[in-house]
Amino acid sequence: MADFVIARRNEGKPSRVIGLGYSNGANILAAVQFAAPELFDATILMHPLIPFTPPKVDFGGRKVLITAGQRDPMTSVAMTRALGDYFTAHGAKTEMVWHAGGHELRQEELRAAQGFLAG
Repeated sequence: MADFVIARRNEGKPSRVIGLGYSNGANILAAVQFAAPELFDATILMHPLIPFTPPKVDFGGRKVLITAGQRDPMTSVAMTRALGDYFTAHGAKTEMVWHAGGHELRQEELRAAQGFLAG
C-alpha cells in the first residue's frame, strides 16, 4: 500500500495526501502509518482496532481524526482512546469523535470528517 501511495503521489505532486479507512481499512491504514509516518499529511481512521502497541515514530506535522462508537462490539473505548493518545504522544494533531452507537458509521462522523478535511 505504501508503494502504491508513493507512486500516485509522485505522479500527481498533490498539495497534501489524505488517507481514509473504515474498520479493517482503518487498521490497514494505521499499520501503513506506523511503517511510513511521512506518507500521509492527514488520516481519518473510522472505527480502528489496533490490539498491539505501535512503534515509536514521529507524527509531527500530521493530523489524525479517529471516529468510533461508544458501544462498538469490535473494539473497546479504552483501546480507541489509547490509539488517540498514541498519535498525540508522537506529535500528531489528533481529534476524536464519538457517537453513542456501535460499529456503524453515523452522520456525526461524516460531518466530523468533512470539517476535518476543510479545516
